[in-house]
Parts: sequence; structure tokens; C-alpha cells
Amino acid sequence: MKVLYIGGTGTISSSCVAESVRQGQDVYVLNRGRTSGRRPLPDGVTPLTGDVQDPESVRAALAGTAFDCVVNFLSFGAKDAEAAVDLLDGRVGQYVHISSASIYHKPVRQWPITESTTRRNPYLAYARDKIAAEDVLHRAYEERDFPVTVVRPSHTYDDAHPPLPGDWTAWDRVARGDELVVPGDGTSLWTLTHARDFAVGLAGLIGNWQAVGEDFHITSDEALTWNEIYGIIARTSGTPARLLHLPSEFLPKVAPDWFWSDLIVGDLAHSAVFDNSKIKRFVPAFRPTTTWSEGARRLHDWRSAHPERTRRDPATDAVLARLVEAHRTAVAALTPLAP
Repeated sequence: MKVLYIGGTGTISSSCVAESVRQGQDVYVLNRGRTSGRRPLPDGVTPLTGDVQDPESVRAALAGTAFDCVVNFLSFGAKDAEAAVDLLDGRVGQYVHISSASIYHKPVRQWPITESTTRRNPYLAYARDKIAAEDVLHRAYEERDFPVTVVRPSHTYDDAHPPLPGDWTAWDRVARGDELVVPGDGTSLWTLTHARDFAVGLAGLIGNWQAVGEDFHITSDEALTWNEIYGIIARTSGTPARLLHLPSEFLPKVAPDWFWSDLIVGDLAHSAVFDNSKIKRFVPAFRPTTTWSEGARRLHDWRSAHPERTRRDPATDAVLARLVEAHRTAVAALTPLAP
């Protein structure tokens, strides 16, 4: 099975490349060839250099090659999807498009979420662009028999990248016993998935011809409240969790310059509990085994071993401190003055 990954060195994709290699697939990776901040490729992977924003460079990189499957982690909107169809139509047996579980209806109407849950997210442009990309690919399948399989990760992490708004800076605040704002009351349910579990599901879809024309999300079966997610980090770090709560809608007003503000309002603030029955039917080997308690320990160990790569970012820490101050201001405004 000859497989091309477009991307392949990110938090999720690097684990998928490793799993494909483990399963004996003949793996190629196409990206810009930059190594800063990227994960190394396993032995046996053939690197190709091209920029998905420059279609001619991709055509040149793929000239004279053919693949049983192409997995694209770098398609984010309708234009990207159209370019992929134009480039690969008639040249690939299966095209796996990496979408996002953020496309499911927000606010959540009911759970667990299934693949047939309505797609709608008026809060998050990223999700709307992913929906537009899916629409292009679904039409290509229906009208041109383009062999697409759509995969929707949810909040996926690995040992080197914590799944937190604020990344290692948020982890650092918890670990040092500082205050941290949790949006809402912290009781919404959320699903965190380790990349090595996700990778088993994705690699199992490669060359699975019954998966062509189908949509899948691939997530953990464990759902925890945000209070518990942060509480587990605190217990892993040996510190008390000092969590404050602020309505999610305040975040874009208090921190409009923060990347995570819109993502929290448009996705993380809503409960996300998934039914993984479909991926388990198509890939019987998929059985997510990494609990967040184990994942947090692995992250803690990685942080201890790589202090130079997990330092707090002063700019992010300033944003998180600003949210703490906003909480204090809100509480003071609601506290009646003593007579």
C-alpha cells in the first residue's frame, strides 16, 4: 500500500505516519521541508518537498508518481479541496480528507454526536471553512466518483503538545499553583484524544475501500468536565487546582487578540461526547486506550525531560492573567458593598 501524507510532521499527523510505517505501508510525506518545531520522520519514510499553497510545486513533486491513498492534513477550505480534486482525480485510489469535529452543530442539540449529526457552526470560521471543503468533496464523489473519505478529529494531543487553551503556558500556571480561568462553570463535557489512538483508526481506513464515500470521526470514548481535565493536571503536578470561572462570551471582549477566544466560544465551551461505533465497525482494531490521566502523566514526563521546549510564553501568560483580573473585576461588581 503506497501512501502519501500531505503534512505529516504535526501533532496528529506524525503519529499517523508512524502508525502507517508500523503497519508496513510504503509511506511518503509531502511538506515544505522545514524542520523547526516539527516532529522528525520515522526511518523508511520518503520525503517530498512541495508547498500546498503553490499547486505547481506540488505537481512537480508528484510528477511521475501514483499512490493508492493520499491523506491530506493541510486542506482547510473549499479552494484547497477543489485544488486537491483537480490534482488527484483519476490518479489516486482513495483520498482521505482531514476535516474537524468542530463542524458539528453548535450549540449542541443532543449527544452523543454521530457522523449524521447536523453540520453547523455559526461561531467559528475555521469550522465553516471545513464544512465548505467537505461540501466540495462530497459533490466530487457524487458527480465525478472522486474516492474521498472524510475524517474528523476532535481535540487531539500527543506527548509533546498539551490540549489546553494556552498550551504549555496554561499547564505551567496550574503546575505552579497560579490561578487559571476556566470558561463557563467548568462542567461541560469534553473529549480529549491521544494521537496514537487516533492514528490506529486513521491508518485502518487507508486502503479500506468500503470507507470511500463515508465520513468518520475518530475520538476517545472518555468524556470529562473541564474542571476535571485541569484537576488531573494539578494532581499530576502535585499542586492544588486554583480554577476561576468566567462566562465564555466574555473571552472575545477581554482577550480579542487571543487565538483561543473564538475557538472556545465556537467549540470548546460546548459539550462534546462522541459515538465511535462507526469507526469501530470499519476498523475493528480501533480501541482508544489512553485515558487523560495517563496522557497527563506522559505530558508531565515530557515536560520534565524538555524544560527548554515547554517554558511559559510571556505574552500568553499575560493574556491568561488578564482573564484572571477580569474574573476579579466581575466578582467585585457583583459583591454588594458593606453597609
